Amino acid sequence: MERPADALESLARKLENIQAITDEAFAHMGVEEFLDTLLDRVRDILGVDTAAVLLLDRRARLLEAAAAKGLEEEVTQGVRVPVGQGFAGRVAAERIPVYIPDVPHATVYNPLLVQRGLHSLLGVPLIGGGRLVGVMHVGTLAPRRFTADETEFLQLAAARVALAVQSLTSRAERAGALELQRSLIPSGLPEIPGLELAARYRPGKESVGGDWYDVFDLPAGEIGIVMGDVAGHGLGAAVVMGRMRSALRSYALETTDPAEALGKLNRKMMHFEPDATATVLYAVCDPALDRVRLSSAGHPPPVLALPGRPAEAVDMKFDLLIGLDETTARHTTVVELPPGALLCFYTDGLIERRDDSVDSGIARLCGAVRADPPEQVAAAVMGALIGRERAEDDVALLLLRRALDGPAAAEPLP
Repeated sequence: MERPADALESLARKLENIQAITDEAFAHMGVEEFLDTLLDRVRDILGVDTAAVLLLDRRARLLEAAAAKGLEEEVTQGVRVPVGQGFAGRVAAERIPVYIPDVPHATVYNPLLVQRGLHSLLGVPLIGGGRLVGVMHVGTLAPRRFTADETEFLQLAAARVALAVQSLTSRAERAGALELQRSLIPSGLPEIPGLELAARYRPGKESVGGDWYDVFDLPAGEIGIVMGDVAGHGLGAAVVMGRMRSALRSYALETTDPAEALGKLNRKMMHFEPDATATVLYAVCDPALDRVRLSSAGHPPPVLALPGRPAEAVDMKFDLLIGLDETTARHTTVVELPPGALLCFYTDGLIERRDDSVDSGIARLCGAVRADPPEQVAAAVMGALIGRERAEDDVALLLLRRALDGPAAAEPLP
């Protein structure tokens, strides 16, 4: 029977151990530094020879070695363990602590555990917010039976790892997605005689998405204009956005028909990235700048402001989103652009609000748009629709106005 003094000492030791893995020093670390530091502490507290963390790759259903102490080969050799197979795979599949007293005679997937001379292993699942994040295990070269307190401590450490990895990974992915997105969105708009341009991009409050805009010259003198929004958030959406941007630029060189270009983009995405979807508005402005041809893959319509008249959403047909169907026909709408006219392109983060309809958002946008210099209009739009509160979703805004003294009219495009 445990004496009161022993119980008190055991409780004090538990509290010390808990504090050792939950102090504030971890807060400013990256994922790798955090795992290395925590594994060192776990190894010292439990008196084990090895400690390792494997993180789950959900798509591949594999556990990948992310950090190890005393078993660094797991990381340097890129160990991967299928969920459900071997020791770590069983921990992940059953989501319970697993103890192996005799490693050489047990079923383990990773041969390094045997080659390293380990005798006893204890593994626990990493679970954060009810989701499996990975597996943490410790091992000894000599026979070892882990106590209930030691198992409880390792589970506590695993819970700390799971939540921290989720948080740190989310932070790192957001930073990476934002950097990628900023590298792909034009840092400066091109100078196009006869056109005045302005743009804004603001990442969302919660996470970076796949919004983008683009403006480029085409070989025959037309101007390509793109506004798009990839479904989803984070680094994955930003990567897909980059691929779509590059692909659409390529197709823009093959055809000046926006509907045809979007059809080619849709076919490419459905074949190579069937899980991706996006709304895209592609416009081609003719060399004379007096008309714009538009095609929408499910994207909100641009707003047109003519001198001396209220702004209105362009009346145009909306085709299916990119990534939904290859057989449906796509359509092109022609919009006249007289001198002084302004076109406003945007993503849904500008107009959508949880407590209001999209139509109301477009109406508010029309109320803020005028046929004025684009920089002034951009400031007015952001002030009226964003204000002081950061939008939940990404916001992209692109404005172009045909100058009053634009280039002489050229022959219209066929």
